[in-house]
Amino acid sequence: MNSFNTHDDTQKIVEKYTKSNVDIHTFNQSKYPRVVADEFVPWPSKGKTDKDGWYPPGHGDVFPSLMNSGKLDAFLSQGKEYVFIANSDNLGAIVDLKILKHLIQNKNEYCMEVTPKTLADVKGGTLISYEGKVQLLEIAQVPDEHVNEFKSIEKFKIFNTNNLWVNLKAIKKLVEADALKMEIIPNPKEVDGVKVLQLETAAGAAIRFFDNAIGVNVPRSRFLPVKATSDLLLVQSDLYTLVDGFVTRNKARTNPTNPAIELGPEFKKVASFLSRFKSIPSIVELDSLKVSGDVWFGSGVVLKGKVTVKANAGTKLEIPDNAVLENKDINGPEDL
Repeated sequence: MNSFNTHDDTQKIVEKYTKSNVDIHTFNQSKYPRVVADEFVPWPSKGKTDKDGWYPPGHGDVFPSLMNSGKLDAFLSQGKEYVFIANSDNLGAIVDLKILKHLIQNKNEYCMEVTPKTLADVKGGTLISYEGKVQLLEIAQVPDEHVNEFKSIEKFKIFNTNNLWVNLKAIKKLVEADALKMEIIPNPKEVDGVKVLQLETAAGAAIRFFDNAIGVNVPRSRFLPVKATSDLLLVQSDLYTLVDGFVTRNKARTNPTNPAIELGPEFKKVASFLSRFKSIPSIVELDSLKVSGDVWFGSGVVLKGKVTVKANAGTKLEIPDNAVLENKDINGPEDL
């Protein structure tokens, strides 16, 4: 599913696979007008008719958009029964036939994959039982005085990976009945100096409308999102390999958690990030890495333990080829 913002770029990628034996279907989600915050009127009605006057209303829109695009009926006519929905940036989200078999055998219309919460995931939505239904609780729905309680990894031990399995006939029935009344999430933005509101929904919030909905606790390996260049460093390193389309973690790493990586603003854009590494360092034995300032990495660098690299303002710091940094605090060439 694309938005009007991502459609063209996605089509360019999909064209590369026109000769493959896999059918790739794309469809666009809805397009809603942004609302001028202080007037509560659609921005396009105030003359903002270009692309910035509109927004895609969140991934909760996947259900009506599947229907409106004609894809839902097409899949049903082919005998398809379930759809697996995942964020495109989650490289761990692959089809698991064991989960699918369980859903078919138990007639579960909806399944949300959850995984144990760590301190890095304290803001993630969690499953609760409320009014006799399984429901998703998001941090935006929690009153301020209970936010710390929500973030507790002792009280709420799991969070939503947004890997979802949903029965196609159930989607059709609920969309046709206009029964998917998910909670509206107001998303305030400022565009061209104007404060606007985007009213969005989340696909996970639909769980309470489906029969026999369940959550399944899955390994952390099924949640590997790449949202920033620090995540890209993880998956491009020797910590992971790509085999037959599956991202597999290096068994040589004994620590079950991944290294904590924090890169400065110089590494924020992908092109800048790639230019600053002659090759991606080995991080199999790394615990944490913090990089700030004008830092450049040579090829064959190995990072172990806790490593901090800081280039002082106005200075360029180059990590030489084949350097091994173990439990090091680097503030200049003299520390190498």
